[in-house]
Amino acid sequence: MYARRKHAYFAMMGICIALFVLAWGVVRIWSMPVAVGMCVVAMVIPPLAAMVANRRGPEDRWWDDPSGDPKSDEWWDELDGKKRRPQDRP
Repeated sequence: MYARRKHAYFAMMGICIALFVLAWGVVRIWSMPVAVGMCVVAMVIPPLAAMVANRRGPEDRWWDDPSGDPKSDEWWDELDGKKRRPQDRP
């Protein structure tokens, strides 16, 4: 999953750079408002790319990791509806 997010991040950042280069290298010759609009779109892409790259997927099981506090872990397991076996308890 990490590789897919990394590829999406680099694709989005590549589109961002391409929009800036095309806007000021090519499009500004024909239409300045369109070039500015392209730059505004390119300005929005980096924060979105960061969100995509740092998003946790359903296969990232970070919420299942025990905290180390047995009482807290037992409380969270009870809230999640999990039944812990006696040998799983620390």
